Amino acid sequence: MVQPILELRGVNKSFGVVHVLHDVDFQVYPGEVTALVGDNGAGKSTLVKSIAGIHPIDSGSYLFEGRQVTVHGPNDVAALGIEVVYQDLALCDNLDIVQNMFLGREIIKRGVLDEARMETMARQALTSLSVRTVKSVRQTVSSLSGGQRQTVAIAKSVLWNSKVVLLDEPTAALGVAQTRQVIDLVRRLADQGLGVVLISHNLADVFEVADRICALYLGRVAAEVKTSEVTHSQVVELITAGRSGSLGLAPAEAAQSM
Repeated sequence: MVQPILELRGVNKSFGVVHVLHDVDFQVYPGEVTALVGDNGAGKSTLVKSIAGIHPIDSGSYLFEGRQVTVHGPNDVAALGIEVVYQDLALCDNLDIVQNMFLGREIIKRGVLDEARMETMARQALTSLSVRTVKSVRQTVSSLSGGQRQTVAIAKSVLWNSKVVLLDEPTAALGVAQTRQVIDLVRRLADQGLGVVLISHNLADVFEVADRICALYLGRVAAEVKTSEVTHSQVVELITAGRSGSLGLAPAEAAQSM
């Protein structure tokens, strides 16, 4: 069996007296899309921010490529090859695509910005993902559609030889055509061998593109299953009740979480 590229074991996280994550086990495999689903308050954002190094975990193990690592902050996570594309995208409207993709990581040559090199690398990143909707890498972000902005943010995440990409609600507020572009892009990331985590409320997107589904219920992993082995209604029940038939948390554990 393929070894997870990213793995959390028994992770706990509390904020004061509020215990948000309870002994969470989570795996991400190379070449696969793992969907992280759960209702509001299930702990998805806390889990993602713990992976990203924003929230230090209280206990548990953080493994990358099979070895345990210690994460002190986002820089440590980026150095491992993990990139996060947040829902707000963190793009600057007044800058063009190249400037956004290299913001904070500019290439300097003889004391000045190497514009030609950065422009070439930006084009190559978009081309490698078969992105054809962007006319020029010198377009300002303010001139782009929602789908194009999401495309730029995702391309930016793979520019740095990343191995794992976490996407937070990448199709939220997008139209049908733009959603199609982004879903295709998510699949291409996995097809290139990256481990992809898709955080989404849209189960239609999840069932179309995800290889695995991890359902969180009130801070606990209700189930981690292959998409092909569950139905839409089962996932809904895992999200809303923590179990579906014989699948999910034990009845006493589900009741305890409430």
